[in-house]
Amino acid sequence: MSELADTIKHVASPLARQTLLDDALTRPVAGGRPVRILPWLQVVKIGGRSIMDRGHEAILPIVDELRKLLPEHRLLILTGAGIRARHLYGVGLDLGLPVGSLAPLAASEAGQNGHILAALLAPEGVSYVEHPTLASQLAIHLTAARAVVGSAFPPYHHHEFPGSRIPIHRADTGAFLLADALGAAGLTIVEDVDGLYDADPNGPDGKKAQFIREANAADLAKSKGTLPFDPALLEVMATARHLERVQIVNGLVPGRLTAALRGEHVGTIIRTGAHAA
Repeated sequence: MSELADTIKHVASPLARQTLLDDALTRPVAGGRPVRILPWLQVVKIGGRSIMDRGHEAILPIVDELRKLLPEHRLLILTGAGIRARHLYGVGLDLGLPVGSLAPLAASEAGQNGHILAALLAPEGVSYVEHPTLASQLAIHLTAARAVVGSAFPPYHHHEFPGSRIPIHRADTGAFLLADALGAAGLTIVEDVDGLYDADPNGPDGKKAQFIREANAADLAKSKGTLPFDPALLEVMATARHLERVQIVNGLVPGRLTAALRGEHVGTIIRTGAHAA
């Protein structure tokens, strides 16, 4: 037994017998910029309520535009949930379900929207894949096809943060987390408005609303105005490692998505907390 103990090899590490929750301790080994896994990837998030719920009048033009973009870009197309998720929230809250049970219910609708979009793009070899496949096999799928469709909801599900009655991490937040983790070239959020306004353009004072072409996530986090995306998105932007900006565009205007993916400023650009390498 003593001879066996003498042959044990010990690997020297500054993290040995320490907690990995100590930022000061882990900064020397984990403070550098992570490797960009898919730096050529463009992530496009399609709104559930703003686009998918509108039916063929909104979906088919977006599908045609995406189809024409395939020769130019390799895309990860993520879909959000719509009005059916709100119905699920209403029923679930009435039944007293916790937020961790509501999250996977809403995510199921985002997945259904993704299946619809993938089916319309199937002639181009595009398919819908679940989160485990996105995490482990996205690269090989994008080698076989120019685009892949997935759910924009983050896979927190039953582990959703319990501080709110409804899930705070929804489709916009999930799309950003995935794009930043992959080190993607960019994230474009497709909605039914031109971008950000200093007031709700569809509200009582909508005619007075001023369009905001560019903003910082840190400044938006301090404001209390209406936002066309999940408020939690601003929180995750503050800790971004790769994505320096996100653009919100109006998917109901033909050509806006194409222009955004070509680097044009055609919506609202939100600067994140990330910095260029």
